[in-house]
Amino acid sequence: MIDLHSHTDQSDGTFTAAELVAEAVRIGLKALAITDHDTMAGYRQAVPFAQAAGLRLICGIELSTKYHGVSVHLLGYFPRQQPSAEFSEWLTFLMESRRDRNRRLIQKLVSLGIPITLEEVEAYGKTLTARPHFARVLIDKGFAKDMQDAFDQYLDESSRGYVQRHDIPIQEALDRIRDAGGVSSLAHPVRVAKNNWDTLARYVEELAGTGLKAIEVYHSDHSPENVAYYKSLAERFGLGITGGSDFHGGNKPAISLGTGCRNNLNVPDELADQLVALAAG
Repeated sequence: MIDLHSHTDQSDGTFTAAELVAEAVRIGLKALAITDHDTMAGYRQAVPFAQAAGLRLICGIELSTKYHGVSVHLLGYFPRQQPSAEFSEWLTFLMESRRDRNRRLIQKLVSLGIPITLEEVEAYGKTLTARPHFARVLIDKGFAKDMQDAFDQYLDESSRGYVQRHDIPIQEALDRIRDAGGVSSLAHPVRVAKNNWDTLARYVEELAGTGLKAIEVYHSDHSPENVAYYKSLAERFGLGITGGSDFHGGNKPAISLGTGCRNNLNVPDELADQLVALAAG
């Protein structure tokens, strides 16, 4: 059992790097990829713990990109070596874009009558402050009853408090990951094109032609029918396959590391080695 999609408290998860590695060891994972949003801080913190435990740890990243006018998430994996300093500098630029969105989100929430400060949110967010950290403050202040309610009312794209982030074009992200020696994978395709399968197939064909290397076939949000279809897309367009739980700890309590939502996830062990082959090719 492996898990190629997880988050630490250095982005929008609640587990520290040490806690995430300990959980991976406890459940018997053979390989774990840490794919925090816009930062590799959690991965770097996890390295000594994984080495001490004998756990295979894979460096990853999750990026929010713009494609056909909507937000599409892209996973980047670096299974052979960590990316270059140039890639890390680019991530610093992305972090500033996220901070700009956070400042604008504070302004929007205040305009809705919610007394909230960026300092309060950043107390939860640490290295990277994201919407789940806003949700926790909204819960603390009594403006939402739980995480889902906070997103439904204020933070989701359809909510009254949503503020658009300036996502990067997906082609730029594909190029950056490739140039840094990584493997790009389309994250949770069930969320792309509102899961319209024909449109998704067209998108995947387009992206495969411009540098996409893999598709996340296995995910906690995917039904068996989704898995079968995404696997067929990978075969059809010559893409590799990735998969993971998208574990966030307490921010997504229904999702367990390695096994997903109510044990609906089982990522084949061989996909870790296939990532290395994709990076080499």
